[in-house]
Amino acid sequence: MTRARAALSTVLLTVPLALGLIGTAATPVGATGSAATPVGAAGSVTSRSAPDSDSALTCRGRGVDPDVLVRHRTETVIAAPLATVWRIQTDVERWPSWQPPVESVRRLDHGPLRTGSAFRWTMPVPPHPSTPATSLEITSTVRQIERGRCIRWTGPAIGEGLRIDGIHVWTFTQVRGGVLVRTEETHTGTEVEADVPVAARLLREGLEAWLRDLKQAAEARGSAR
Repeated sequence: MTRARAALSTVLLTVPLALGLIGTAATPVGATGSAATPVGAAGSVTSRSAPDSDSALTCRGRGVDPDVLVRHRTETVIAAPLATVWRIQTDVERWPSWQPPVESVRRLDHGPLRTGSAFRWTMPVPPHPSTPATSLEITSTVRQIERGRCIRWTGPAIGEGLRIDGIHVWTFTQVRGGVLVRTEETHTGTEVEADVPVAARLLREGLEAWLRDLKQAAEARGSAR
């Protein structure tokens, strides 16, 4: 295993690396198709490992780079009010309370997220035979946002011997039974491009974990009311 691949595996197997790095008509979660594969319990999460460029998620007309090799899209329906889902996802400083892999988050500005808002978040990375224990630091900048509908951010994730640049788009659509949350992300960088199949698989696992955590947090908050 090369050092680049070892570094990639160490980090991405440890944390759901969605770089804090968002739409249209709802597709029922769990629907079958050539590009969709249900994950976990029926109707929980649907993933698209290689979406067509014309179906890419966008926020205010901007999406991910369709030519990037490491790209993934996934979605779920959350049985909670749209306002609740949006608030949980965009209150980034509270991410550690419902996303176990997130160690800390610090806003670099104040107030509700808006275009130009930035936040820095960290995830611990345990030691690996070829790499020391370290912390992954991600600096995310909001590029486009439309309250209650979508958000798109970009930014680098930097750790010991590792840099990944990401673009992350989220969309939120009110549907029967709750909110359809879709997300799509791309990664670029020497380490991820050294082993695209592994990087793509780990990105998929990370995004699915993020959606499961968001779904659990929002539905628990809704049932508590």
